[in-house]
Amino acid sequence: MVGSEKVARQVHEQINYHKKLNKVILLKRSFFIALGAVLMAVGIEMFLVPNNVMDGGIVGISIILSYLTKINLGLFIFILNIPFFYIGYKQIGKTFALSTALGITVLSYATNIFHPIPAFTEDLLLVTVFGGITLGTGIGLVIRYGGSLDGTEILAIILNKRLPFSVGEIIMFFNIFIFGVGGFVFGWNRAMYSLLAYFIAYKTIDVVIDGLDESKSAWIISDKHKEIGEAIMARLGRGVTYLIGEGAYSGDDKKVIFCIVTRLEEAKLKNIVEDIDSSAFLAVADINEVRGGRFKKRAIH
Repeated sequence: MVGSEKVARQVHEQINYHKKLNKVILLKRSFFIALGAVLMAVGIEMFLVPNNVMDGGIVGISIILSYLTKINLGLFIFILNIPFFYIGYKQIGKTFALSTALGITVLSYATNIFHPIPAFTEDLLLVTVFGGITLGTGIGLVIRYGGSLDGTEILAIILNKRLPFSVGEIIMFFNIFIFGVGGFVFGWNRAMYSLLAYFIAYKTIDVVIDGLDESKSAWIISDKHKEIGEAIMARLGRGVTYLIGEGAYSGDDKKVIFCIVTRLEEAKLKNIVEDIDSSAFLAVADINEVRGGRFKKRAIH
């Protein structure tokens, strides 16, 4: 009876611990998504917009419409992204949609706050370089923590499942069209600077999140291989393969879990392994290409 009470108390403590841990993870995730949105707002309102240099995607469309109508930029950013909240919720997942909603809401509000503040500089080269770096850092942070700041990214992720193009290639196609329209509105000189700023932002995103489209192979060795494998299939929707290994030193038989995930899912995979077996061996490597099998790209849930 005494032993049962101890077990019950330990279970209760474990439940409370995981609840606190989940709250900490949620707060950390929300903080960095909000920070990324604020950084993007700084890049837009204190570098690009005052100098008639554009960003791409829905933000770029919003900049054009705000310039033509003189209506608040943040309002356009929020309204034009509303349909993508719903699409993201239905097609990608609740967590992704809520993270995106938080990021875009903060972005819309922050652009209103920064709008009256004068630009840092009017030098177009400095505007392009530092504006692009600030944008890319902000966007990269939001993507790294499971959200998005632009509806075209959500659309590109969905189209990526149906078209033989990467997410980056689909986004680039949209942006070439948007920058072309911007050339007629702001002039081709500004359109070319906008394209350069976008390229710098794109490369900065790669630095922050180490590749948006990148796939990862994961090798996991654990005595709790069954629980980890089932959790990966249930929580990430990824297939796993159990391989038979042998420890060279001990000679013991080991089960090795092999699976492939996207870059956006890597953090969640690590959390799953850590939650089930903190002493498990985990190795993650980059993969340039994945073909065949049942692997399909998808965003983190």
